[in-house]
Amino acid sequence: MTVKAIGAAEFKAKCLNLVDQMSSDGEPITITKRGKPVAVLSPVSDAGPPASIIGAMKGSVTFYDDPFSPAVEADEWNAGR
Repeated sequence: MTVKAIGAAEFKAKCLNLVDQMSSDGEPITITKRGKPVAVLSPVSDAGPPASIIGAMKGSVTFYDDPFSPAVEADEWNAGR
C-alpha cells in the first residue's frame, strides 16, 4: 500500500474529491504543510458502533476471599508508638 501525501493548500481545494477517492480505495491520505506531515485522513473502519463501557471489565478483576479483612494483623501496626 502506497502512502498518499498532499499539501494542505491542495487538500483544501480538492477535499471532497479526495474523501470520495479515499472511501473507494480505502487508502489513508497524509496531509502536509511545508513538506512535514500534520494530519492523516483515514477511512472509518467497518467495526460498527463502539461497544458499551458497561460490563467492559467483566471477568478481569481478581477475586479475593474477604476484601474487608485487614491487610496486616493488628499487632503488626505501628501507629503512633
